[in-house]
Parts: sequence; structure tokens; C-alpha cells
Amino acid sequence: MADAVLIHQAHGEAYEPSWFRTYSKKIGMWLFILSDSLTFGALLFAYSYGRISNPAWPTPFHIESIRNASIMTGFLLTSSLTMVMAVLAASRGDRAWTRNWLLATMGFGAGFVLLHAAEWNKLIDEGLRLPIFQTLFDLKPGTNPEYVAASRNVPQFGGTFFTLTGMHMLHVTIGIVYLGVVALRKIWLPILGLLAIACWWAPGPFHYGFYVLLIGLVIASIVLFLKPMDYSDHDIEVTGLYWHFVDLVWMFIFPLVYLMSTKITH
Repeated sequence: MADAVLIHQAHGEAYEPSWFRTYSKKIGMWLFILSDSLTFGALLFAYSYGRISNPAWPTPFHIESIRNASIMTGFLLTSSLTMVMAVLAASRGDRAWTRNWLLATMGFGAGFVLLHAAEWNKLIDEGLRLPIFQTLFDLKPGTNPEYVAASRNVPQFGGTFFTLTGMHMLHVTIGIVYLGVVALRKIWLPILGLLAIACWWAPGPFHYGFYVLLIGLVIASIVLFLKPMDYSDHDIEVTGLYWHFVDLVWMFIFPLVYLMSTKITH
């Protein structure tokens, strides 16, 4: 029994060793990633099944959407690089550069979200919609016959597209809020509040970012005021695990949803 469980005595308390010789935060993040991968796996399966089972599955995207999605992909890939640099800076105890690289990661992530929301706004205006969008946005008739036909004839396309990309965009936004808490601590709260106010006055899908950022502001405030702390290199590493997971998910979404839904014209 003594060999099976190693007990460490400190201040009269007993602690069991961590699993796989690692710390609990990292294990918790891996468990979260495992569970969240099931969610994205189900969404990707639903999209793939709809595409395979429906011979009339639309391919409405053109060069403009692919160019925009490629730039978004570049932003995410670059953010993964800056996240790696932040982890390396944290491991050597360089607090200034850790913060700088985290801010750079947030910047690229924010660029991704803004481009994605602009893409949504364009697609919705041109006619790629869900029925609920008409009520939420008080929309005029779509201007692109392909998108209008896709929404009318194969509503599953719009449903799976907006659910899958919206879920991913939400995860990136959560990651940005998370990074802001780690990098800026309480300074991040007024900045987050100003961003939420800006979203309130923004048009189309941007407007609903207000509610996401407001919830993020409340949760970040609770965390920072109830348990103020300096984040260690282990915390930065755990943050990087989440960010790389979100980036990896996009590497499945981009080819499946965008590239394979592109109409090639000569």
C-alpha cells in the first residue's frame, strides 16, 4: 500500500500524487478538451452526414468567401505560434514577454472573430439564413440567388453551417477573454466592458457579441476579485492547451465547410 500511494506530509496535511506525474489543472484542461471534442465531433458528423445524404447539398461559396476564410485561418495559425512563444517566455520566467505574446495572441484571435462576424453579416444579407434570423435582424430579401435558394431548398445547410461556425467563434471569444484575464488581470475588466458597449451599438451579428462579452465580464470579475493571483508558467501552459485545441478544430471546419462547399467555375 505504501508503494501504491505516495503520501507527502506538509503542514499536517496529506496529499496523494497527481495523475501521470502532472498537476491537476492540466489534467482538468485535458478532460475538458476531451469532452468538448465530442461536441465538435457531433457537429462535424451532422454536417458531413447531411452533405453525403443529400445529393442537392449546395456549394454556394465563391472566391470571396474562400479568400476571407483563408485570411482567418492565417490569423489562427499565427496565434498558435504566438501562444507557443508565450509558453516559452513563461517557462523561462520572462513576465514582460509572456504578457506581450499573450496580447499578440489575443489580437490575432480578435481579428479572426471580427472577420468571421463580418462574413456572417455578408452571408446573411445576401440570403444565407435561418428562419429565426428574419425575426432577430428584421432582414430585407437576400441579394444573392444562390444563397436564397440554398436556404429555401436545403435549410439543413444553413443550420449546420451557422451552428458549427458559431460554436467555434464562441470558443475563440471565450479564449480571448481567458487570455485577457491571465495577461492583464483587473486591467482587463474595463477594457472588456468597453468592448461589450461597442458591440451593443454594432450592426447585425456583432450586436449579439454584447451578451457574450457581458457574461465574460461578470465571470472574469468574479474570478479576479474572489481569487486574485499571479499566473505561473503552468497556468500559461494550460491556457495554451485550450487555445491550440480551438485552432485545431478550425483545421477541420475550414476544409469541410468552406473548401468542400465551393463552386468551381471556369
